[in-house]
Amino acid sequence: MTTSASAPAEPEDAIAADRTVTDRLVDANGRYAAAFTDPGMDARPVLHVAVVACMDARLDLHAALGLELGDCHTIRNAGGVVTDDVIRSLTISQRALGTRSVVLIHHTGCGLESLTEEFRHDLEMEVGQRPAWAVEAFRDVDQDVRQSMQRVRTSPFLVHTDDVRGFVFDVTTGLLREIDPA
Repeated sequence: MTTSASAPAEPEDAIAADRTVTDRLVDANGRYAAAFTDPGMDARPVLHVAVVACMDARLDLHAALGLELGDCHTIRNAGGVVTDDVIRSLTISQRALGTRSVVLIHHTGCGLESLTEEFRHDLEMEVGQRPAWAVEAFRDVDQDVRQSMQRVRTSPFLVHTDDVRGFVFDVTTGLLREIDPA
């Protein structure tokens, strides 16, 4: 697997001083689009599953779960925590686009384990406005997966809450460990 960290560096003279990471991404999109053909898919995931996971760059969800383009809806945020916005996305995924299963994935070594709600206070002091959102920091990843499963199972907006499973992805081994909801 080639990653940005392991990709060969471009020669210094090939990189213009005014180029940004976003410029690099747009260039990559141009190369992608040049070879792109419309797969003829619709927005409904083939496997009728939504995966909620952390935004951590170490999680290659499609590879880790054996998924292909069009198989699932992927919802990512800091910690993979089930927030009101995740419930919003899951509600649309289920009610408008036919998903029936929910897979929740947190991971080892998550940055939210080292934050506290003090982060919000610090932001308020810095910018003069309190964030409307909670940090959702946690100390026990297993317990946070259980809490996220409970939030999905008890949401009045979700119609499919029987197949909700939670896991912790180990960033050093690549293995999933299922969390008992009890």
